[in-house]
Amino acid sequence: MIRVIIFEDNNSLRNGLNQLIEGSHGYSCVGAFPDCSNLLKNIEDTKPDVVLMDIEMPGMNGIEGVKILRDKKPELKVLMQTIFEENEKIFQSICAGASGYIIKNTSPSRILEAIKETYEGGAPMSPSIATKVLKMIQIQNGLSKSNSFNLTEREKEVLSCLVKGMSYKLIADACFISIDTVRGHIRNIYEKLHVHSKSEAVAKAIKKNIV
Repeated sequence: MIRVIIFEDNNSLRNGLNQLIEGSHGYSCVGAFPDCSNLLKNIEDTKPDVVLMDIEMPGMNGIEGVKILRDKKPELKVLMQTIFEENEKIFQSICAGASGYIIKNTSPSRILEAIKETYEGGAPMSPSIATKVLKMIQIQNGLSKSNSFNLTEREKEVLSCLVKGMSYKLIADACFISIDTVRGHIRNIYEKLHVHSKSEAVAKAIKKNIV
């Protein structure tokens, strides 16, 4: 059972997401809140596996909420959901530590898939978001590709897949390697980039124009 908590200021959307999650086998909505004013208490009280976080809310916005969770609950997975496809908001969300990023017109079945992917350690993104992320990589100022932190070509390939939001299984299929080999490459990537999570690795790849 995947325990999900929702932070969404739109009442009808929040109720709809609540009903979708509660009515789907293998999922449970343990809380639904209109803002992040009691973020940490809400998390402590409900013990979720995945946070479904709106980006624009009154008071503390979703990006600020993610930053707090990354600091206080680094193991907690956060899936951002928003109507915005602005490059800066996407970049801020990724850098803040969001696990994935989907837009609000995503189909109900895909929302559930994205929650499951996030729970399993993936980094789901709506196709339009993934396209923007790749464009940001191409235009980001930073270190040249020659200064690649001594990543091997295979490690760069795996890192590029992470940036695209691919799960370990999808990376394994794309690179024709086992999931255990993917995990080994990702451990090496973390060590070479001096990061400790997938979101940090993706943010650094974008900032430093590594892939």
